[in-house]
Amino acid sequence: MVLTLVGLSRGTLQEMANRSKGVGADIIVRPPGSVAISFSGNMSEGILAFVRKEIPHVGMATATLVEPLGAFDSMTGINLQEFSALSGGFKYLAGGPFSGPDDMLVDEVYARTHKTSVNDKIDLKGREWRVSGIVESGKLARMFVPIDTLRPISANTGKISSVYIKLDSPANDQTTINTLREKLPRYEVYSIDQMMSLFAPENVPLLAQFIKVVEGLGVFIGFLVVFLSMYTAVLERTREIGVLKALGASPGYILNILLRETAVLSVVGTVIGIIFTYGSRWLINTFVTSMTQVIVPDWWPIAAAISLIGSLVGALYPGLKAAQQDAIEALAYD
Repeated sequence: MVLTLVGLSRGTLQEMANRSKGVGADIIVRPPGSVAISFSGNMSEGILAFVRKEIPHVGMATATLVEPLGAFDSMTGINLQEFSALSGGFKYLAGGPFSGPDDMLVDEVYARTHKTSVNDKIDLKGREWRVSGIVESGKLARMFVPIDTLRPISANTGKISSVYIKLDSPANDQTTINTLREKLPRYEVYSIDQMMSLFAPENVPLLAQFIKVVEGLGVFIGFLVVFLSMYTAVLERTREIGVLKALGASPGYILNILLRETAVLSVVGTVIGIIFTYGSRWLINTFVTSMTQVIVPDWWPIAAAISLIGSLVGALYPGLKAAQQDAIEALAYD
């Protein structure tokens, strides 16, 4: 459970970061007070014209409009010609570019998950869209529509969500960022590398705390499961424990046997849990469009520690109870 959650949060954020980098921009400008990782908030489209006219070293710039659809899903409005010039263009796996205002491009992940083909109809935001093309994933979003069509549908006429800037030379990166922050002091300005660094669980509100809660639940559940299992095992082995004590086994020896058995079960359970994460990764990456899971080897020792601590704590009371049993009473137990 812990490994799947951590892999899911990290994988989804990494995949979002890689798609942002796939735009090919050097700098991104976001609305004042916006949370960059959620692409929330809009600003006047006049910012795009201002950047093109007033900011030195801007080779090209384009705007996007993001319309959330729930969870991590969204539609992204683009000027296809400008976006293609900035990003190097889409690689079409089927179909082609927009040919009308109601056309939509979807990436291969969305198409595979939703079994979508070229010319299929998709109902979103109260409008029927035609899939004009399926493109290779890795460029910003899963679904693209013409920005001029999306604006009135989302009640964002004259608004944009982000401005992506490609410089005339990467050497002018920091100079241009400083200029943008000076002339647009209320706006969020990041280099693409800074933007990618924000895609981390600790930058997502409540996600880091949620992971800690799940860790605590993992320890607690492990404690309960092992406690019940070992308590039952002690009852079932009462006569065996009586025989060992009659042969001279000390309470420490009895406790040691039970704790070692618990530790072995914990290690085996950890290995099985790690193997299961490969199965959950396949299921999530295959059937859930908006989320991606990765394998997190750096968390394996943490998961093992959670498993071991929970199981040993859970086995402690049953083990002490077994160690303190009277040999005669244990032998007479039926």
